[in-house]
Amino acid sequence: MHQTDTAKNPVGRILIASLIGTMIEYFDFYIYATAAVLVFPKLFFPTGNPTSATLESLGTFALAFFARPLGAALFGHFGDRKGRKATLVAALMTMGPSTVAIGLLPGYGSIGMAAPILLSLFRFGQGLGLGGEWGGAVLLATENAPPGKKAWYGMFPQLGAPLGFLLSSATFFTLSNTMSDQDFLSFGWRIPFIASAILVGVGLYVRLKISETPDFVKIIEKNARVKLPVADVFKKHTRAIILGTLATMTMFLLFYLMTVFTLSWGTSALHYSRTGFLIAQMISVLAFGLGIPISSFLADRYGRGLILLLATATIFLFGLFFSSLFSAGNWPVTAGFLVLGMFLMGLTYGPIGTALAGIFPASVRYTGSSLCFTLAGILGASLTPALATKLATDYGVSYVGYYLSLAAAITFLALLAARRLMKNNDFIQS
Repeated sequence: MHQTDTAKNPVGRILIASLIGTMIEYFDFYIYATAAVLVFPKLFFPTGNPTSATLESLGTFALAFFARPLGAALFGHFGDRKGRKATLVAALMTMGPSTVAIGLLPGYGSIGMAAPILLSLFRFGQGLGLGGEWGGAVLLATENAPPGKKAWYGMFPQLGAPLGFLLSSATFFTLSNTMSDQDFLSFGWRIPFIASAILVGVGLYVRLKISETPDFVKIIEKNARVKLPVADVFKKHTRAIILGTLATMTMFLLFYLMTVFTLSWGTSALHYSRTGFLIAQMISVLAFGLGIPISSFLADRYGRGLILLLATATIFLFGLFFSSLFSAGNWPVTAGFLVLGMFLMGLTYGPIGTALAGIFPASVRYTGSSLCFTLAGILGASLTPALATKLATDYGVSYVGYYLSLAAAITFLALLAARRLMKNNDFIQS
């Protein structure tokens, strides 16, 4: 059965299906993050106090991170009970329509308070879908991987993140440079949200062409499916959930500091141009993409735990020099700061999906790895842009770096403790 199932899933199809899905999902997610800084404060909230409008907009950005664990539990349940393939299709079809709906939503000037309420509702739908997307995409790749190449296969859904971000940044950059600010605020920002429907259609087509993973087929053959995966995870794998969440937290924090916070702070307090900053961020995403295969290759060779520990230790040091590298009036240093930060993000992001999958048995792997990833999003990303803005305003940018270093220290300790779980799981050898 194993050989038959593998034959139904050619390597290229597996990797493309796992990559394109996360690329689409992260494109949807990142265009919201960009619009939450550049557009939504002016369009969906009362504009009497610009600072309050920005904080309220970032609040809706945070909402999706609280929806993601619900999506992880919901889609994880079906992923561990009904299969990886069908669940991945359902997750894609949850986030896609939510994104298109945001692009069609009238502003505060047209429908008043209904605008931010509906925006929050559709944002919740985005988070719900992404909560079930990531874990399934990682399992699609890693559960089809040959021995000794799990981290390498597992990097393909991770590559969807820089590709999705690069596509969203390039889209907003093109729009902002081909139309006036008035046209951009009026209708231009809506284009990527509505156009994402095309990408969702492509992703749906590819995913419908794949078959179930060999690991899930084995679960069915052994009659080993768990009746309520989320309950089993919290009851029998509590330590894995806690350590996996803390081990992933800094990754989220670093990413949203280097994207949402730096864009907001750099174009306001530091007075860098929006166009220039978006170009620098697009360049930094290339460094992000470069770090992923490097760390994944090293993880298969030397162990994912060791590579994640080294990456986290470097992020700790990076936080101590945060304010020295991110300051006004020195554009080359600031651009280098963005590139370095995103390269470090790639080093930690590459093996993390395979590492999380490796601390749970196959019967609850979809639920467990998804919950770790999404709970880490709450701790590391949901409030990070707003909290970092508050720290920078009240105490200076150096305290944003200390915030990052503190998180890295916690993650480092969690990774040390989690290495035994990774070594004990048969996912490593299978």
